[in-house]
Amino acid sequence: MREGRTKRTTKETEIDVWLDLDGTGTYDVETGIGFLDHMLEQLSRHSLMDLKVRAKGDLHIDFHHTTEDSGIAIGKAFSQALGDMKGIKRYASSYIPMDETLTRVSLDISHRPYLIWKVNFTRDKLGDMDTELFKEWFQAFAQAAGITLHVENLYGENNHHIVESCFKALARALRDAVEIDPRKSDAVPSTKGVLGGSL
Repeated sequence: MREGRTKRTTKETEIDVWLDLDGTGTYDVETGIGFLDHMLEQLSRHSLMDLKVRAKGDLHIDFHHTTEDSGIAIGKAFSQALGDMKGIKRYASSYIPMDETLTRVSLDISHRPYLIWKVNFTRDKLGDMDTELFKEWFQAFAQAAGITLHVENLYGENNHHIVESCFKALARALRDAVEIDPRKSDAVPSTKGVLGGSL
């Protein structure tokens, strides 16, 4: 069973994450940030990854620490669930349209974390959440999960559609990348025999 569990406690946040890569997209998310909850629910539903998140943070200051630390905790649980990564397809891309918006995500589950973020917003906030924090979440997740992650909004006008398409495209790409390849289910997808470091 490919499950991961992470508890992260700092002076700023307390976060508990459990996930199952081979789930059905069932979610139970409470971060104290309504819009972030909505995005993490989309991540679960469209990746078919079961996800439970409980986060308490210093929201009286701002949403930065809770957003970033939830990305770290989910990324660590994701990496833990993958184990030795034998048999995974490793690479995937997804294009997600939402009305006038189109976003592309391409990724490599490589243990070589890197984020390319080509997403611009025309509003400072969505609900109570600063739009600049979405990059922080993706950066934290990519770093902790060990993923090379490229996120590009190709076009769009509605800021809600833009960020939601980013999370949905990530979800669909993750779903494809963690699938077991029936042609090579017993091997790590690398000529080195391991993932991590210089490939």
